[in-house]
Amino acid sequence: MPEGPEIETDKLREAIDAEIEATGGGRMLRWISLSTAIIAAVAAVAALRAGDTVNEALALKTDAAQLQGRASDQWAYYQAKGIKRAVTEGQITTWAAAGRPVPPDITAAAKKYAAEQAEIQAGARKLEDERDAKGREAEVLLASHHRYADAVALFQVAIALGAVAALTRMRPLWYASVALGTAGLVFFVWPMVAG
Repeated sequence: MPEGPEIETDKLREAIDAEIEATGGGRMLRWISLSTAIIAAVAAVAALRAGDTVNEALALKTDAAQLQGRASDQWAYYQAKGIKRAVTEGQITTWAAAGRPVPPDITAAAKKYAAEQAEIQAGARKLEDERDAKGREAEVLLASHHRYADAVALFQVAIALGAVAALTRMRPLWYASVALGTAGLVFFVWPMVAG
């Protein structure tokens, strides 16, 4: 296959570079490039933090749901022991109503069920407390995630404005890019300082 015609681009590139330098755009482009690169680097870190915090929050929410399931099982067990206790206490009442002495094993069983219920109740409440703690921790992480996500959005707009500023060589767009990048930095640092 024949090769395409070779076009001498070295002279063209030199002419473009000379024109950029002559109009003072070279220095501005370097500053725009530098600021945009810094914003992009911080945006990457913010995106990682946003993903990390939401993953941690989801893991905590999953743990909280598992704890809720275990607590519900404990409350069902508590109710089962309560039913056994009620049946046993009904037997005690029946024996007493008949004027007969209550067999000691029935009285012991009623006391045993009451003690077991108290133990089960304490365990269920402990599981609910753990669930609540994990839920609160997840909410804090989700709030941080939202701040990081807001920072990423601001960084992305700042990067886009930086690109447009580089293409058009309009300083106001570059200033807007830097301002949005700074606002994004505030949103990025906020969860770290507040938390």
